[in-house]
Amino acid sequence: MNILKTQVAIIGAGPSGLLLGQLLAKQGIETVILERVTGDYVLGRIRAGILEQGFVDLVREAGVAERMDREGEVHEGFEIAVNGQTTHIDLKGLTGGKVVVCYGQVEITKDLMDARAAAGLTTYYEATKVQPHHVKSEQPSISFEYQGEQYELQCDYIAGCDGFHGVSRQTIPAELRTEYERVYPFGWLGLLSDTPPVSEELIYCKHDRGFALASRRSATRSRYYLQVPLTDKVEDWTDAAFWEELKQRLPPQAAAALVTGTSLEKSIAPLRSFVCEPMQYGRLFLVGDAAHIVPPTGAKGLNSAASDVATLYKIMQRVYQQGDQECISQYSPIALRRVWHAERFSWWLSNMLHNYRDMDLSDMKSGTFSRFMDSELDYYLSSDLGRRVIAEQYVGLPYEELAY
Repeated sequence: MNILKTQVAIIGAGPSGLLLGQLLAKQGIETVILERVTGDYVLGRIRAGILEQGFVDLVREAGVAERMDREGEVHEGFEIAVNGQTTHIDLKGLTGGKVVVCYGQVEITKDLMDARAAAGLTTYYEATKVQPHHVKSEQPSISFEYQGEQYELQCDYIAGCDGFHGVSRQTIPAELRTEYERVYPFGWLGLLSDTPPVSEELIYCKHDRGFALASRRSATRSRYYLQVPLTDKVEDWTDAAFWEELKQRLPPQAAAALVTGTSLEKSIAPLRSFVCEPMQYGRLFLVGDAAHIVPPTGAKGLNSAASDVATLYKIMQRVYQQGDQECISQYSPIALRRVWHAERFSWWLSNMLHNYRDMDLSDMKSGTFSRFMDSELDYYLSSDLGRRVIAEQYVGLPYEELAY
């Protein structure tokens, strides 16, 4: 048995685990990261790339913002199109100057990986049989296997950044966990292509044929999505069929500007809302998808993980710089308050923008629900106050400070 020691053990080398590790390293706090797959596999995960200002500030504080600041695109607004009629959401004007940055999650992850490697910080990729132990004690540890050898990582605290299917959440006894979930009756078919985007800003489309999103990764790379039934499979959709359906859901001006091409990646993602309470058990902290998942409509998945990181980072600073161990009890309440705001916003926006007609809803007829949501969206888009409600949540609510 190989014995290792660190201060904060991080399970998961996705963007939240890497960002937390980089921030803690800047404060002289030791970390070791364990990841079950290869670094290349992590970088192969295609995810969203709309970053709230709070996330951008964290990346800058971590010292890995050079490429993001150079290549990332500042977005001051976005469009919502209802059957071709567009309304502009002026994020900057409606929020007193706040904006978002378009920079792919893969790029953020690569920057963080490179920075960790350059700093000589320890990461074990392809670590298997990872299992936390004694998390309610003052000396937690993690057992794992690496290259055929057994290891024990002794630590002060554990950050579970290992996603929905990871081991961290399962470490909390089932009788102490409350899990909230809603599975949506449709999915998103996404296509990535090396084609110029139809717009400099994102376009969210509510259409009688179903929802669509025209997104972008750069001036030359586009990401598009279509609402599809859960019964659809990727192989059901040729590139040509995708482009033809997208044209019908986009507003006319965007459809006319659409440049099609061969897909680099195509996949269908189910939509769900999920929250686990609490997000802390002893000295184990759940971060990001390990504790919560949102439908992607409001661009809150990665950003909610970042707010968890921000809270845990503040707590670890106080623990190691001021010797205050009592503050760790603040993590779950603070994190969950912002998580539930993000969950509600994502649920609300999803309900307003997707087509629920002819779907099996348990609480009311789908036609009635659809008319409610049509009216809801019309109400919020028709006034500055309504658009401000959307904008303030889209750019991200402020991070909550620790109590003293």
